[in-house]
Amino acid sequence: MSSLLFSPLSLRSVTLRNRIAVSPMCQYSYEDGFSNDWQFVHLGSRAVGGAGLVIVEATAVVPEGRISPQDLGLWKDEHIAPLARLARFVSEQGSVPGIQIAHAGRKASTAVPWKGDGAVSPSAGGWKPVGPTAEPFSDTYPVPQALDKAGIDRVLRAFADTAVRAHTAGFRLLELHSAHGYLFHEFLSPLVNKRTDEYGGTFENRIRIVREAARAVRAKWPDELPLIVRISATDWVEEGWTVEDSVALARLLKEDGVDLMDCSSGRRGALREDPRRPWLPDIAGRAGPPRGGHSHRHRGNDHLRLPGRAHPAHGTGGPRHPRTRAAARPVLAPARRQGAGRR
Repeated sequence: MSSLLFSPLSLRSVTLRNRIAVSPMCQYSYEDGFSNDWQFVHLGSRAVGGAGLVIVEATAVVPEGRISPQDLGLWKDEHIAPLARLARFVSEQGSVPGIQIAHAGRKASTAVPWKGDGAVSPSAGGWKPVGPTAEPFSDTYPVPQALDKAGIDRVLRAFADTAVRAHTAGFRLLELHSAHGYLFHEFLSPLVNKRTDEYGGTFENRIRIVREAARAVRAKWPDELPLIVRISATDWVEEGWTVEDSVALARLLKEDGVDLMDCSSGRRGALREDPRRPWLPDIAGRAGPPRGGHSHRHRGNDHLRLPGRAHPAHGTGGPRHPRTRAAARPVLAPARRQGAGRR
């Protein structure tokens, strides 16, 4: 019997040799956003191991969009060359090189995980982050500046410009990070987004920035190459972002040129999390685009901080140096045919 896991998957002009993908894993090991030998070995070895897709970790579109001062970046042309070296090597091993581009929002300017959570001050190399509102992630995180329309427009331009650099570097798949309590997820979640303008309130308003980003990037990213979006498919909290919201968003993003939904889930404020991802077939079967489910070893905390609530920690333990983290491999599967059974 043939194996779905080891069968090819085509997205636009790109064909993965199998449905095993290396999920983006933050390494917090860079200076001024530049890729280095650690990343080359870390991801190059996964390509040698036979993964069909290797996705570079959250790559900041602007310096202030980094989670920590040690994050990877692609906000300037000088970042292209070392990433191009990595993309070439991954391609030479028969894997497809992908990259996730991101903005950390109000969770930016924080210490690397193994030094503990909390703000990094401007005097120590940090900066003032931005978010949907001026509410901080927690008492130990920096207070963000609420983005106005001009600030949102700058973020959207940065994503589009970074997509151009990613293509120049040789990447053949692009992922927009809209999960894990970072900027786009902050806008999506009604638990965080308390805006009263066109970017807050209703579902249509809260998803506006993600749709605008997808369209802006799709306009710059070659039509023959796939664009995917990672979401937290549920906040696991009452009155938060739901699976129904994810299905509705996926249908709209398909119209905007998105080819696959990479489904994670938010844990900040989680009342419960089921590691089996029971909602995963629904998003593919009801939304249209293929979906990817992933599992990774995560810090023992949540992604969305909710004031006034007590929440258990989730994950696999406390902060750890990234070099002890296991590679994550999501399984990419096609949308379920109408009437077909769930696998």
